[in-house]
Amino acid sequence: MAAPNEKLASSLQILKALQDRGISVFRGSAHPELTRTHRERLLAAGFLKPVIQGWYQSNNPEDDEGDSTHWYANMETFVAAYAHARFGDQWQLSPELSLLKHSGYTSVEKQILLHSPLAANQPQALPHGCSMFLYQTKPELLAQGRAPNASGLLLVPLPEALIRASPSFFHTHELAAQIVTRQVDISSLTARLLEGGHSVVAGRMAGALRAVGRATDAEQLVQTMRAATYVVVEDNPFERPLAHIGGRMNESPYVQRIQAMWSSMREIVIDRFEGIPRLSNLDSEALLHDIEARYVADAYHSLSIEGYRVSTDLIEKVRSGDWSPLINKEDRQARDAMAAKGYAEAHKRVRLLIGEVVAQMNEPAITLRRDFSQWYVTLFSPSVTAGILKASDLAGYRNNNVFIRNALHVPLAPEAVRDCMPALFDLLLAEDHPGVRAVLGHFIFVFIHPYMDGNGRLSRFLMNYLLTTGGYPWTIVTVQSQTAYLAALEQASTYRNIKPFADLICGLIESQAAEPIERITQRPESGSWTAPPPDSDPSHAFA
Repeated sequence: MAAPNEKLASSLQILKALQDRGISVFRGSAHPELTRTHRERLLAAGFLKPVIQGWYQSNNPEDDEGDSTHWYANMETFVAAYAHARFGDQWQLSPELSLLKHSGYTSVEKQILLHSPLAANQPQALPHGCSMFLYQTKPELLAQGRAPNASGLLLVPLPEALIRASPSFFHTHELAAQIVTRQVDISSLTARLLEGGHSVVAGRMAGALRAVGRATDAEQLVQTMRAATYVVVEDNPFERPLAHIGGRMNESPYVQRIQAMWSSMREIVIDRFEGIPRLSNLDSEALLHDIEARYVADAYHSLSIEGYRVSTDLIEKVRSGDWSPLINKEDRQARDAMAAKGYAEAHKRVRLLIGEVVAQMNEPAITLRRDFSQWYVTLFSPSVTAGILKASDLAGYRNNNVFIRNALHVPLAPEAVRDCMPALFDLLLAEDHPGVRAVLGHFIFVFIHPYMDGNGRLSRFLMNYLLTTGGYPWTIVTVQSQTAYLAALEQASTYRNIKPFADLICGLIESQAAEPIERITQRPESGSWTAPPPDSDPSHAFA
């Protein structure tokens, strides 16, 4: 008779086969190989979790009961699979949610509205306070040309979604409305307006087009509708002036989103920096000495935020060169030691670059664009040398999706990362306020989350590079501020509220500038971290 561990192993083998086919959320009856016995065994061990009756999702048994990360990562996939199972292809997202998706909005919507002629106007509760509402619609209102997004959700095509969306969408989701109005093809939009005789909507769309800078297209739309004998009164649906978005109208919606966020947030950051003293004449030697003096405290707190258990003794050992993975077995095997070694090497590289920029009075953003990719390589090279990571892991931006633990914000898809990172460097170069560069550079970087791991460490290096070359001191994000720090990043990412993050960073600058350097850099009394151990998932946090 098989032992319990052997039985669990056989069930895990079947679950792995499903996962290898890209199936992470499924209906039990759709996969007869995963019998009731296997499901019960996997549920008891924590490798499966129920979603609703008859539906399951893969789960990490080490996650806390209240951990929402895996659910948020799979929610849209579940909704798409459920809708296909129940309605076939006779369904679509609501026009408003379709527009959000077309606009590059990536945060989790806790209620998803589905339209289908086969629905019965009923809500369906989902885990972690989420839900979907199954709204009955007429068959003729199923849009032609519906296409699935990466999660399998069927979206109403952009012109049709703009026509059907409520006028309130233009002020409740102002940024999304601005982006999709910039994107929509004027010929397709005009054709659909003429087919449906939508004269009122045509006036609204003409006003929206003019508001986003498409005055010629607005005129063309109105003249075409009037030529077809429709009475059109132009009406701007936006309630206030819009954030500036540069570049092409049909540029990536993700790029447009970060450009608009930068434009709308910068004045808030500038106001918060008011009164914080800035050195106009930087002494590179004194600056480097100050940065070096803060190193141990900086490494302690930055690694602690990520959950590494690394003592200050290890940090000193690494910095002095006593760390030896070729001789010392503990050094070779310790993941935490690799993190400390990589941090030391990356800190040194950033510090030397700061000295070069200040001494030669170079433009910080130009030098950053040239050197930044090597910061990531330097940070993780020790882990490659020790065999913890593959050499290919140093290749560059990620090729897979990542999710932030318990956060509604979902980082951009890999293809969007490749559009947005050059746009971030362009924004840094165009910005003239060093405080805005530092705060928004940090925020936008973690919003994009370009790497599978190390995004938090790199974002804090980025922030301090831009602070110090702009006349502000190197500033340590302390482990004591971790909860507020992560919450502020979530506020900025999901709700476009940058004020908590600007307040936190500026507050740290002010408090640390007021303290003697000895107080900032003193060794922690415990000598080691007290943060929880790191996740097995490298994308576990903004850190």
